[in-house]
Parts: sequence; structure tokens; C-alpha cells
Amino acid sequence: MTERLNKYLAFHLGVSRREADLLIEKGSVWVNGTVATLGGRLETGDTVTVDGTIVKEKENYTYLLFNKPAGYVSSRKQQGDNPTLYDLLPKEFHDLKPVGRLDKDSSGLLILTNDGDFAYEMTHPKFYKIKNYEVSLDKPLEPLHQQMISDYGIALEDGPSKLSLERRNDERTDWLVTMHEGRNRQIRRTFDTLGYSVTALHRISFGPYLIAELKPGEFKASERRL
Repeated sequence: MTERLNKYLAFHLGVSRREADLLIEKGSVWVNGTVATLGGRLETGDTVTVDGTIVKEKENYTYLLFNKPAGYVSSRKQQGDNPTLYDLLPKEFHDLKPVGRLDKDSSGLLILTNDGDFAYEMTHPKFYKIKNYEVSLDKPLEPLHQQMISDYGIALEDGPSKLSLERRNDERTDWLVTMHEGRNRQIRRTFDTLGYSVTALHRISFGPYLIAELKPGEFKASERRL
């Protein structure tokens, strides 16, 4: 039985096939003691190494839905005194990578997986994955500013930001924000440009995945859905 090398690497390393091809192009990948080439295939029983380390095979992909509490960073390495989300997960899931990120002060739905292709398709703008957030502001949002954000977009240093807004209370401080982009702290920066501070940001959906009944710090296994 044969298998494409980049597909094998993507599965067992938890990277995308594009990233696997880059490893092959760099000469980091060897098969049975010979440097691999793009488009190569594997036979059952072949030994694959990356930078001299034998690739450890995994049985299958894992998809984990996690309700990240505020105060935790979305990385393996601790940043200062801030704990990471992996402090809340059993060690068996520490090899999973977040699909996109939530900043330290944000909470809500985060997907973790070892499927690099899935992560790529969930986060690349061309695949247009809708995300919904519950957002609270430090003061009422002016109707004019709502129109600017929803209809025209707000100019940020990395391009315009256009968000769909739905009011959640009469005080105009709580909003349902819908977006398909995923730029760094985009929602916070959009409101900050107009003089507002986001006091709470909670993601409730990401593409076909919903946070549903998950409580802060809870997680559950899921299936691949795109």
C-alpha cells in the first residue's frame, strides 16, 4: 500500500500539506535513509525522519472543542505569569494545536486538533468561516458608529474592518458580532479606534461548531466538519 508523503507528514505531524511540502523542499525529510523529494510516495513499513528524528505515527486525528476562560493564553509556552490553556487540559491533549487564537482576555470556543489541513481550511480567509462573538463595551455604542462598522468598515493599520452587529440589550453596550476574518485582536482594535473599550469578548461559534453547553474550562471531542 502506498501513500503520498506530504499527506503522511500532515497527518502524523499535525501540519498542513503545504507545510509538509516546505519541509520536503528544505531537505528536512528523509525516507529510508534517502532525502525525500516533492511528490514522493511511501510504502508500508518505510521509515520517515524529519531533521533526524523518526516520525511518530498517530492512529487518527483528534478534534477538541474547548471553552477557554479569560486569563489564559492560547499557546504552549507560558507568557510571563499568565497560565496557558494547556494547564486546563490532560497531558494526552498537549500535542493538539489551537485552530486560530483567542487572546488572553477573551473567552469562548476554541478548537484544538492535530489535523493541519483542517486547521488551514478553518482559518484561511478564502474558506470564509463565520464566527460569532458576544461583546460588551464600556459605554453605549453610538448609532453612527454602529453604521460605520457595519456598512463602511473601520480603517485599521492592516486593512479595513467590517463587522456585522446585532444589539443584545437596550443600553447598547452588549452586541452580537459576526465576522469571517481572523486578524489579531480585530474586534478590540475596531472598537478602540472609535473610542470604545471591549470589556468582555466571548466566542460562541466558529464555522459549523457551537460552544453549546460547555462551561468555562470544559472540553469535548468532536468530529471533523467543514
